[in-house]
Amino acid sequence: MAGAARPADAETASSIRDAVRSGHRSAVEVCRHYLERIAEDDGRWNAFTAVFRDEALARAAEVDRHRNEWRDRPLLGVPITVKDVICTRGQPTTAASRILAGFRPPYNATVAARLREAGAIVVGKTNCDEFAMGSSTEHSAYGPSRNPWDPERTPGGSSGGAAAAVAAGLAPVAIGSDTGGSIRQPAAFCGIAGLKPTYGRVSRYGLLAFASSLDQIGPLARTVADTALVLGVLAGHDPHDATSVDAPVDDYTAALSGDAAGLRVGVPRALLGYGDAGIDSEVLAAFDKALVALAAAGALVVDVELPHAEHAVPVYYLVAPAEASSNLARYDGVRYGARAAAAEGGDGAGSPLAAMYDRTRDAGFGAEVKRRIMLGTYALSAGYYDAYYRRAQRVRSLIRRDYDRAFDTAGPGVDVIAMPTTPAPAFRLGEHLQDPLAMYLGDVFTVSANLTGLPAISVPAGFTAARLPIGLQLVGRAFGEATLLRLAHAYERVQEGPA
Repeated sequence: MAGAARPADAETASSIRDAVRSGHRSAVEVCRHYLERIAEDDGRWNAFTAVFRDEALARAAEVDRHRNEWRDRPLLGVPITVKDVICTRGQPTTAASRILAGFRPPYNATVAARLREAGAIVVGKTNCDEFAMGSSTEHSAYGPSRNPWDPERTPGGSSGGAAAAVAAGLAPVAIGSDTGGSIRQPAAFCGIAGLKPTYGRVSRYGLLAFASSLDQIGPLARTVADTALVLGVLAGHDPHDATSVDAPVDDYTAALSGDAAGLRVGVPRALLGYGDAGIDSEVLAAFDKALVALAAAGALVVDVELPHAEHAVPVYYLVAPAEASSNLARYDGVRYGARAAAAEGGDGAGSPLAAMYDRTRDAGFGAEVKRRIMLGTYALSAGYYDAYYRRAQRVRSLIRRDYDRAFDTAGPGVDVIAMPTTPAPAFRLGEHLQDPLAMYLGDVFTVSANLTGLPAISVPAGFTAARLPIGLQLVGRAFGEATLLRLAHAYERVQEGPA
């Protein structure tokens, strides 16, 4: 079924908002339309872990009642999905894990609260790799999501359900999280836009942590304009999050000038030859074509050097699991989530309580989460900390220094760095399940933005001969989302869009 097109009638968030704002459509009408589409089609894609039909319709009715007084809210009446690692009060939030089965948080994540304040209507939670650990949504207690362009292929991960929902027309906008490419890679695989903001630009309060120095929340949408619109809602300082930066938020929508005149785009050509798997020839051809399109939009394309970026994958797969092994220690079966029964008297090696911990984690965590916890615990253990974790952090600093030099006006002075989002298009479900290393190497172009904290966006960049989407990734300066979105929007306007 390769080459299946997305719905031709799929709408944008801004068009829905304008229709509700003007009274041409009611929020209830819009909400019911998307809920019906989810009910009819999600059996094919498995994009959702939970659908909030009653709550969504009640919220839509509230929007209609207050339409005149709320008319200036930027997402008035817009249905939106939230990845199942983001807390929404009183609603299932499981991180697609058995260990959090039945968990309903008593509070909203800051991003969920801001979406509500902006007039949005959360219609459901989207599927993901367990605790956001994966690149295919196959590591989910709910089963894998499927790519709307080819149901036999992955939509990517870990925000695969979010990308599939938008690509299939089940929602105009989705909120995901990105620890090593988990927004951008699914966006590329599903032919939509996806943005990872600068670390600290969007609050992480209420996000179930995977790797705290890497995680960021961001939007996935059909257009760059919708991405800018939603980022404007999510961005801003939050006193509940110590990593949230108190810095002014740009008007991202106003930044979409339609041209890239005066912008310098760097291309790390040496990096494009890195990786045992190499880059798919069709992906590389699409990237070369994208560079021509960027130049046509007014940008100046120059070469840059990122000599340490080739080490980003091993650095990431030491730092991220180390942080995960610490963050996931809280899931012990005592305070919330699932609890396994312990044998009376313990397991022979410890107390009954310790046995309960062990059994809960053994039954609750999936294979990939266990793998990463073990990798991280090993890297942090006595005798190995200096050899692995500390060394990885030092190389991480070198990677950030390379980007700083590329952006430095005393050097190349580029505004944005361009590269493919992924080295290959969407792979078949099951293709890499028995080869984790092959899965990890697919992150070669995305993990650096997380290690450095820089903003990055993936936008559609054409198709393979089999009609599988290809993504172009643009990486910007810290808190340079306005410039990043301006270039992405200019590229979107000049390049040939998806059918």
